[in-house]
Amino acid sequence: MSTSRPRVALSPTATVLLLLVALVAPPGGGASPAGTPHDRHGPGQPPGDSRVEAGDTAPWVWPTGGRAVVRGWEQPTDEYAAGHRGIDVATVLGTTAVAVADGTVSFAGPVAGRGVVTIDHGSGLVSTLDSVDPAVTAGTTVEQGDPVGTVAVGHCPATAPCVHLGARVDGRYVDPLPYLPAADWPVLLPGSAWPG
Repeated sequence: MSTSRPRVALSPTATVLLLLVALVAPPGGGASPAGTPHDRHGPGQPPGDSRVEAGDTAPWVWPTGGRAVVRGWEQPTDEYAAGHRGIDVATVLGTTAVAVADGTVSFAGPVAGRGVVTIDHGSGLVSTLDSVDPAVTAGTTVEQGDPVGTVAVGHCPATAPCVHLGARVDGRYVDPLPYLPAADWPVLLPGSAWPG
């Protein structure tokens, strides 16, 4: 009697998605050991003082200068569940995208047919810009505000272009808004995100 599981053939789309996860996931699958910031802060929140208070300086800058969020962070129920692991910032195709903070480019190239730039900011903090034509290569050291690419079609359609900004702390996706200066309003959020 065999106890092995039957093999499942993956569709081309599923294969590409698994490859994407393998390219951007940290070693160890992104699990956070006990005692990491994720155990001490709310879901999707960065470690430390997670909200930038009025008058405080935000640690990141907006990647294209604009602050209009057209789709906000949507916390997934678990590591593999549906959600929106970042924010979409309205912009114009061809706009220069910049490094949100100092760091080292850990990846720059196509993922599932879209240009992506990922920057390691140290201490487990990583930012990702999705749908940009990279102007940098892996290993490049960048300073906050340095150009890293230009906005391209991909994550959002050409009729409503955006750049997708993602953030990870110790391999776990978090809401990037707490790292940024205040967004322009209105910010379009899912109904479940509205208080009251």
